[in-house]
Amino acid sequence: MDPVTLAVVRGSLEQIADEMDLQLIHAAISPIISETNDCANGIFHPETGETIAQGRYGLPVFLAYMQFAVQHIIGLSRQQGGFKPGDIWIMNDTYAGGSHLQDVQLVAPIFADGQLFAVLATTGHWMDIGGNVPGGWGPKATEIHQEGIVIPPVKLYEQGRLNEALLAMFKANVRLPKEIAGDLSAMVNVFTVGHRGIEALVQRYGRSTLSQCLDEMIAYSERQMRSYISEIPDGTYRWEDFLDNDGINDQPVPVKLAITVTGDEMHFDFTGTGASTTGPMNMSHNTTLSSCYVAIKHIFPDVPVNGGTFRPISFTLPPRTILSAEYPTPCGGYLEPMGRAIDVTFGALAQAIPDKAPAAFFGTIGVTAISGTHPRSGNYYVGVFPYPGGYGASRASDGLINGTPPQSMANFMSLEMSEHRFPIRFNHFQVRDDSGGAGWHRGGCGTSYSLTTWSDCLVTVLGDRADHAPFGVLGGKAGQPNRVEFVTAGKTWTPQMRSKEDKRSLQSGDTLRANSPGGGGYGDPLERDLDAVERDLNAAYISRATAERDYGAVIAAESRPAAGTPLYTIDKAASEKRRSEMHAGKAARA
Repeated sequence: MDPVTLAVVRGSLEQIADEMDLQLIHAAISPIISETNDCANGIFHPETGETIAQGRYGLPVFLAYMQFAVQHIIGLSRQQGGFKPGDIWIMNDTYAGGSHLQDVQLVAPIFADGQLFAVLATTGHWMDIGGNVPGGWGPKATEIHQEGIVIPPVKLYEQGRLNEALLAMFKANVRLPKEIAGDLSAMVNVFTVGHRGIEALVQRYGRSTLSQCLDEMIAYSERQMRSYISEIPDGTYRWEDFLDNDGINDQPVPVKLAITVTGDEMHFDFTGTGASTTGPMNMSHNTTLSSCYVAIKHIFPDVPVNGGTFRPISFTLPPRTILSAEYPTPCGGYLEPMGRAIDVTFGALAQAIPDKAPAAFFGTIGVTAISGTHPRSGNYYVGVFPYPGGYGASRASDGLINGTPPQSMANFMSLEMSEHRFPIRFNHFQVRDDSGGAGWHRGGCGTSYSLTTWSDCLVTVLGDRADHAPFGVLGGKAGQPNRVEFVTAGKTWTPQMRSKEDKRSLQSGDTLRANSPGGGGYGDPLERDLDAVERDLNAAYISRATAERDYGAVIAAESRPAAGTPLYTIDKAASEKRRSEMHAGKAARA
């Protein structure tokens, strides 16, 4: 394959997928897509269904599970005589595709010269999918049907003809029918963008050359991934972490992983992971695989995303665990075990390739869903706010501050737009001081926000990491855990499950306070550069107590300007002496 042609075709296909992302983000009605970017678009192989290219503006959570959805629909289509021009399939089946019911997928064939050339897919998060809780984030759900309507793989369009009855059924079963109908139209329209771009490529290069490019792109990614895996020392590397609870039973749930590296292949074994929970903190087999692929892409970011990236990786995933849910197990809180699957991958690989694997990130989506009837417009509304937080530190750098969740990358909706759409007022939105784990490289700080309602509403919170903080690696300390508080009738209180609260009625003037975790630290904090400790102190990323306790810093001077935070100067000679004493104390205790 001519490398120049291959590079141009790869770049063109990735650009087409990017354009599909932007088309959906710009055209969507609901802010969960237009503001949060909770969507994804991709191009897939017509025979195998493997990913060929995926847009860069959507969410990593859809990295692999869209491939599984496409492969499932390709199989169903073959049973019905194959794809026809103008067909568009729709589904949100958690167990056949992945994620949760709010993420609706459309799949459409692309024909060139009268033959099937590729398959396009788009995923968009619907602001409401019916079910027991507005927005679908129900911490008390005990079966999938309580979380919303289940859409099996069916044709929304058959040879260009819309199934009007199916659309009417969707609109009758969601709380935001106009918004959902608008988002669905936007999703359908991205196929026009994709078809136009691929048609231009076919006219330029011809079907035969492009087909060769598709196969070579997948093969190239496989070769590149195998080369990276072969550099990891052979062996088995283990890690364990926990979910706090499932929203109903207040017991921790283990997530256990053993990664075995043999030559250029990697095997993930989740034997010992907790059984499927009563509450919604579960995810399907396909989503677990996607979680591990997301983690691997964080460690090897330059490998192009396509089906070849995943070929060298195999799995042992026992049935009916929180990572392999089966019908009718609820999966509405799937992003929490997904975060834990990513973290245990980081923890295990930090033992094998410490130069590349980071400490745990903040590890919870911490979604707050607000709903009610707007007192001014009289319209029903649903607002969804996913956490930002701190990333784990690595050998390369400190952890990112106020980052989007690595498993989803969903943005926090803009404060101005939120206050315009919903009857709320943000009191603050700021870095959560002193929340990143101490280390040679410090974990990123989490985020703190507070909002007050000025009209009665329902609030649901679905998060985790309140009891089990994000871990550090190689001597780094854990970040601060999640903290959620309500202020109602003048009293401040914490939910019984700490980070989960189901349909709490708030009255005008009530307040929610949310504080996301910081990331774990990397390496011994006593080895951190003292200039970096002083900068962290004066930026208020860490407190004086943390600087003295964890970093062995001796403060030479503290000044308090008329306004602003205190300014500190560290005595480096005295700090080095204290650090030596602390090292000696550690050695004696060991």
